Amino acid sequence: MLHPFSTLLGAAVAILFYTLSFSTPLAAAEPVQFARDIQPIFEASCVQCHARGKEKGGFSLETRADFLDGGENGIAAVVGRSAESPVMKLITSLDAETVMPKKGKKLTPQQVAIFSAWIDQGLAWPQEINFAKHEPANLRPRELASLAAPAAANPVDGFVGTSMAQQGVTWPQLVDDRVYARRVWLDTIGLLPPPAELEAFVADGAADKRERLVTRLLENRQAYAEHWLTFWNDLLRNDYKGTGYIDGGRKPITSWLYTALVRNLRYDQFVAQLINPGAEAEGFTNGILWRGAVNASMVPPMQAAQGVAQVFLGVNLKCASCHDSFINEYTLKDAYGLASVYADGPLEIAECDKPTGHIGQVKFLYGELGFIDGQADPATRKRQLAEIITGRSNGRLPRTIVNRLWQRFMGYGLVEPVDEMDKPAWSPELMDWLAEDLVAHGYDLKHTVTRILTSRAYQLPVVNVGETEEHYVFRGPGVRRLSAEQFSDALLTLSGSEHAAKADARLNREVALKGSAGATLPLQPKWIWTNPAAATKTKPAAVVFKREVTLAALPIDAFIAIAADNSYTITINGQAYGASSKRTSAGPDLIDMRGKFKVGVNTLSIMAVNLTPEGATPIPPAVIGPNGKALPFDPRAPQLEFPPEANTSAGLILYARVRAAGQVMDFVSDATWTTEVGPVFELGGVELAPWKHGTNFMELAAAMPEKLPVQRASLLAADPLMSALGRPNREQVVTVRQGTATTLQALELTNGATLAAALKTGAEKILATAPKDPAQLATTLYRQALSRGPTPTELAFATQLLDSPVQAEGVQDLLWSLAMLPEFQLIY
Repeated sequence: MLHPFSTLLGAAVAILFYTLSFSTPLAAAEPVQFARDIQPIFEASCVQCHARGKEKGGFSLETRADFLDGGENGIAAVVGRSAESPVMKLITSLDAETVMPKKGKKLTPQQVAIFSAWIDQGLAWPQEINFAKHEPANLRPRELASLAAPAAANPVDGFVGTSMAQQGVTWPQLVDDRVYARRVWLDTIGLLPPPAELEAFVADGAADKRERLVTRLLENRQAYAEHWLTFWNDLLRNDYKGTGYIDGGRKPITSWLYTALVRNLRYDQFVAQLINPGAEAEGFTNGILWRGAVNASMVPPMQAAQGVAQVFLGVNLKCASCHDSFINEYTLKDAYGLASVYADGPLEIAECDKPTGHIGQVKFLYGELGFIDGQADPATRKRQLAEIITGRSNGRLPRTIVNRLWQRFMGYGLVEPVDEMDKPAWSPELMDWLAEDLVAHGYDLKHTVTRILTSRAYQLPVVNVGETEEHYVFRGPGVRRLSAEQFSDALLTLSGSEHAAKADARLNREVALKGSAGATLPLQPKWIWTNPAAATKTKPAAVVFKREVTLAALPIDAFIAIAADNSYTITINGQAYGASSKRTSAGPDLIDMRGKFKVGVNTLSIMAVNLTPEGATPIPPAVIGPNGKALPFDPRAPQLEFPPEANTSAGLILYARVRAAGQVMDFVSDATWTTEVGPVFELGGVELAPWKHGTNFMELAAAMPEKLPVQRASLLAADPLMSALGRPNREQVVTVRQGTATTLQALELTNGATLAAALKTGAEKILATAPKDPAQLATTLYRQALSRGPTPTELAFATQLLDSPVQAEGVQDLLWSLAMLPEFQLIY
């Protein structure tokens, strides 16, 4: 055991050494400049707690007067006398309880010396410099007409050229057609260019062939959607298996998302339908209902706030979900204000998981952009939030998405990191122009993609871009790796194989593809009940749901897609027209209602019966729908009697498509319906049948099971190879995947069973269909894999590897050799 004197002596030596390390203040001949010397210290270590609206411990340093005042603890500094200034004791303290900053970056000995000299020299602080809360950057929109682009065929190049010239960078030569085509094929639809199409492109002598190539690829709606599904699955943390999907604590949005991508839904509508969702898109803001106790920052309403802010506004609220953020200006009240939009009741603020007793007040992050009524019901609050975020006064929404697209194609964002959109862009004019150009062209993301991919800037040779750039200068696109899904797809492309017999993604692609490009997505029906706990606690009941439908013209088409738990009867204006006497298990029924509606007010009543007992409800004769499906006839007795208890209920989901000449009058099941037993509750997230209703509920009612082949990894759950190559588990929002290689990837690419199986299957497929001449086969594989033929040295090696006659092991080895080449794995 150490002697007490030895302990004291050691402490004294430590204190003396620490004190001496700070004993060299700046010489009087070296005056301290506030902007150069002091402001960076404040920004790095102090303002996170004591400025821009935050006054930790009652102390603010927004201005010189605030700093001198010292707040609750008295003066912070004595001008001209640093040794007597309390602030010096705080920044040099050895006590972990009193040292400042507590959580920010500690001051170095040199910074302490500068601070001391600043006080001794009179604490000069220019009046124009303050640390008051200011409006965030990139928030307000700009008029496109005010953003005159420097002269260039593509306005993007005018802005890029100006930036390059300011940095003394000259334009390099553009890449050749093969490199450009491979780059564009992978960036637009995620696939390697087919050799025959590539050769035709190279041989084309037209001056606009690159522009036409981009247009043609973007018009391939299925390939485009199945490529960009990966991008949006990462952002919206949508997946097909994993946490929450087994116990119902998570809901996929795949059908809605795929349909939106196939039909190129306007981006503002895309965002609005995710923020204020119907049944098929609500999984994003519902988040994950984690099992057991979780941190207060991970309750579903807070997940919604974090997701909306990060994905659509480029703001990371994760720190501010526990405490006032130390990395940006957002506070705990900001995070809880946004989360309260999605809360069904009062949301108590918890600081670092400790309840504070204070209730979050509904508010948007930027009150200057709009107001959300905290007294309104949740549906109204979500609608108001969607209107603010997608409204014209919010310039952050278009800037955030064009920044993500630029980073996607160029390897480095206009603003970096892409989730810190409060920072300035390296070319603010370019970002503003791209954002306003997107708005001016109807929020058409394909238009912005075309702008970027046809720019001269995109066609430059690639350069190495560091993960963190202190002073970024654009010289060309950054080198990027194939995504996990692109790598898997490219392997199968070499052999002409398909991934699986059935997709893990639950959707009907053929239904989605039938809708025209640009078509507005249909309304989204919800399951409706008279009991909010209907999925687990309800008793048998018969409930009549009603609504009035006012039609300005006589419909020429009228169909209803409907399912109930368990049976239903449809009555229009007192006349029964359709029914089912059993639970709808195979999918919704589609019923032809032409001739059943009238001009003016129509009363639609639907009796839903839950767990029908003996002695039941009148069911009319079978009704034949346009798909030839006969609804069953049941001549049972006409009376049902159930007690109107609070825990009894029945439910239904419905989409009515009603069309007159030049007019669409569709409507769905939602909370606007009425009953005689109480209010209607929307339970769209509760899956009550083995089938999953999709965004296109009406189309699905008549659709056959899809038979499209599964040729894309984006439609499958992650396998070990994709996981190793960086596909996330999607339990958190992921806006940019890791770009550097890992040891796990090296092991998986050399000894992984998934890759070995894919190579074996691919080799067998090739042997069955490909040329038997080894030189011819090697040339074919090189062209498919690398978009070029082999060099003489490569051809000799490959021919020897394949052997003659060609052997399966040789084909596997050549496939592996090609897949390991940086030229294969990189977008260059």
